[in-house]
Amino acid sequence: MKRRDVIKGLSILPLAGAVAGNSLQSAFAETGTEGLLPNPLNTEPVLPGPLKPGPRIYQSIGVEPIINGRGTLTMIGASVELPEVRTAMEHAALYNVQLDELAMAVGKRLSEITGAEWGMVSSGCAAGLKHVAVGCLTDGNPEKLVRIPNLEGFQKTEVIIPKPMRNFYDHAIRNTGMKVIMPETLEELENAISPRTALIYMFGYREPFTTQAVAKIARAKGIPTLLDVAAERLTIPNVHLNNGIDVVAYSGGKVIRGPQCAGLLLGKKDLLMAAWQSGSPHHGPGRDNKVGREEHIGMLAAVEAWAVRDHAAEARLWKSWMDAIAKKVTAIDGVTAQVTEPAPETLNNASPRVTISWDPNKFHITGAELTDELANTPPRIGLSGGGRGPAGAAPNPNLTSISVSGSMLQPDQIKVIGDRITEVLTRKREAKTVIPMKAPSTDLAGRWDVTVQFYTGTSQHNFYIEKQDGNYIQGTHKGDFSSRELVGSIDGDQIKFNSRWSVPGDTIDYTFYGTVSGDTMTGDIHMGEYLTSKFTAKRYTYPNARVNVVVPKGPPLGN
Repeated sequence: MKRRDVIKGLSILPLAGAVAGNSLQSAFAETGTEGLLPNPLNTEPVLPGPLKPGPRIYQSIGVEPIINGRGTLTMIGASVELPEVRTAMEHAALYNVQLDELAMAVGKRLSEITGAEWGMVSSGCAAGLKHVAVGCLTDGNPEKLVRIPNLEGFQKTEVIIPKPMRNFYDHAIRNTGMKVIMPETLEELENAISPRTALIYMFGYREPFTTQAVAKIARAKGIPTLLDVAAERLTIPNVHLNNGIDVVAYSGGKVIRGPQCAGLLLGKKDLLMAAWQSGSPHHGPGRDNKVGREEHIGMLAAVEAWAVRDHAAEARLWKSWMDAIAKKVTAIDGVTAQVTEPAPETLNNASPRVTISWDPNKFHITGAELTDELANTPPRIGLSGGGRGPAGAAPNPNLTSISVSGSMLQPDQIKVIGDRITEVLTRKREAKTVIPMKAPSTDLAGRWDVTVQFYTGTSQHNFYIEKQDGNYIQGTHKGDFSSRELVGSIDGDQIKFNSRWSVPGDTIDYTFYGTVSGDTMTGDIHMGEYLTSKFTAKRYTYPNARVNVVVPKGPPLGN
């Protein structure tokens, strides 16, 4: 079926049958409420500010867009919505509707399409995880709902997350106030189940924690299971539900190409009804995860389209794009390219890719450097860089590589990518001259008291620099709640330090850079996804405390 046929068939969507034309008049003809809005759907609004709708809408406010050769990463906007989705959302935006009625109609239709018992649209996959977790805590009881995250008096207060499956996204589960139990084996998982267990959450399904194995244990003890497969292809009938999982969670804005801020939940109706109760338009801990009528209809349209899309033809098209890029860059002497396709059974991030390799000593540029240049100069291109040769091969120290993913690209971007990579690789450049570091301006060894200036407040940290070997230092960075290794360098008066704090489910990197002058360091901190801050460090001067220590001659005779 062609996409235009899908668009014509959107009358099967809830509400869409009321949209007979492109104006409000057609929808409200029977009620005599014509002309409620000044701009019907087919007119171009005029905005008073710098924002200019059109192909350069982002540039009009000073933001340079990115050609997405990386994949469905939220940080760069994930996927481009299908035309069917945009059309459905434009129509849905024109009319009001009672949201519970809409959710019931959408849930029923999602069930009909996918074969799941029920469906629910959330404001992103992570929000969906939170809603299901809350529903498992409350069973749909509003007296419990309004108390969360205060779980005092609740019988169920724990979530089981296998330790290998801890991840950044399980914050959505932890936000409910539940205690996380982390088994490392299936036996430990089974033994961890108790009357306090509300839910078993899984992120993927690696051995030994396969969906079949975990579902078998959970169902025998009456514990619901929630599987997070945000970036997977949607299978109809759903392979994970067939394996015994109770609820499976997808991102709407990744491979399904629905609304970027929507999520898709499929599974048992009772669990999803309790989950729906926990969020907007109802008050409680999920009110902040509002999903609008537009996202409901857009997500449903994406699933309607998914069911009839020619996925094999799409994969062939993406591969042809990778072949075209490979042909372009391999015209350069010394550059090789390998196009790979995912195995038929691959569900997660399944896309053809091209890996481009070269000798960095010949071209005087590494894959990481080329990736960085393309990411930061227009037209900006997001690629994966820093590899050491073809995909699947052992790393080759004499090769460097980049890779391009095909599934999120647009047809007119293929030539741009090939041309830009070619331009950078063929640019004349000299071999890099290694500039030796300058002698350190000071000895950094010792304790430093560090004031970190965040956006609205400060924290007191410490550096304990235990060793300085020429230009390089080693020590400890003591943060607000824990200590971690500190490494780095001093080049003249320029300092660069790095520390990483990591626990199951969370990682924070600090990269300190700036200058040292005497007993003071000042500079900035790059905190990865958590943006930036500033710091000032003062050398700690130990007081002159000369204390004679007396060793007791025996046990004390009193307190």
